[in-house]
Amino acid sequence: MAFVFSNNNDYSNIELNLYTCGIESCESEHSYGPAVRSGYMIHYVLEGKGTYKVNGKTYNLEKNQGFLIEPNVLIYYKADREFPWKYTWIGFNGIKAKNYLKRTTLSSDNPIFSFPENINLLNSLSNIVDSSKITSNRNLIILSKLYEFLYLLCENFPNHEVITTDRSINYIEEALFFIHQNYADKIAIKDIAAHICIDRSYLHRIFKNFTNKSPQEYLLSLRMEKAASLLKNTELRISDVSRSVGYSDPLLFSKTFKKSKGLSPSDFRYKYSNLE
Repeated sequence: MAFVFSNNNDYSNIELNLYTCGIESCESEHSYGPAVRSGYMIHYVLEGKGTYKVNGKTYNLEKNQGFLIEPNVLIYYKADREFPWKYTWIGFNGIKAKNYLKRTTLSSDNPIFSFPENINLLNSLSNIVDSSKITSNRNLIILSKLYEFLYLLCENFPNHEVITTDRSINYIEEALFFIHQNYADKIAIKDIAAHICIDRSYLHRIFKNFTNKSPQEYLLSLRMEKAASLLKNTELRISDVSRSVGYSDPLLFSKTFKKSKGLSPSDFRYKYSNLE
C-alpha cells in the first residue's frame, strides 16, 4: 500500500513549501540510496522496523520513531527483512525551512526522534497527508498544516540555545522599532526597556551585542543623523530642528550636535545645505 503526493510547483510559497508527502508499507529490505535529497524530509515509522544511515552512523528504528533528512546530505535507509516498516513522510523546502528546524534539536548529527502515538505531532503529520488529497485551495490548507507541524516539532524538541537567541533578536527588533518611532520625543532608555518589558541592564547587554552600540549611543546617533538631514534639506530654524529630534533645549542640542559632527548646526547647514 502506498500513497504519494508530489507538488510540481516547488515555489508555490517561497518561505515554506511542501513538495511531497505520503504513506507506504515497504517490501522486505526495500531501500533508498545512497543518495541525497534536494529538500528536507521527515519520516515517521508507523509499524515494523528499518535502518537509517547518515554521516557514517547507522540507526535502527522501529514504531513511534522518526528521522530527519537534510538537503544535500548523503543518506541511505532500508526496511527490515522480517518486519519491514510502514512509514509516513513529508518533504518540504523554502528559504525559512532551515531556520525553523534550527529551533529544534534535530539535525544530521542528531536525526532521530521518538514520540508516542497519542502525541499531536502524529496527528499533524496525518493531517498534512490528508490535506494533500484535497483539490480546492489545497496549497492553503497544506501550508497551514505544515506550519502547525513545525510548530509542534519546535515545542516537543526545542533547541533552547537558538530559542534564546531568537528571543533576544525579537527584543532588539522591538527596541529599534520603538526608537525609530519615538526618537523625536523625550524618551529615555528606561522607556524602551519598559515598552518591551525587560530589564534595562539586560537591554543594554543584548543591544550592544547585536548593534555594537548601547541603546543610548544608538538613540543619540539616530537623532544626530535626522538633525543633519533636516539641516541640509529644510529651512527649519535650529530650534525647530532641535525639537524635531527630541531636544527641548536648543543650546543643549547645539552642543551635542557639534560634539557629534564637529560643526555647529548653523555651520553644518552652511557647509552642506542642499537648498539653492
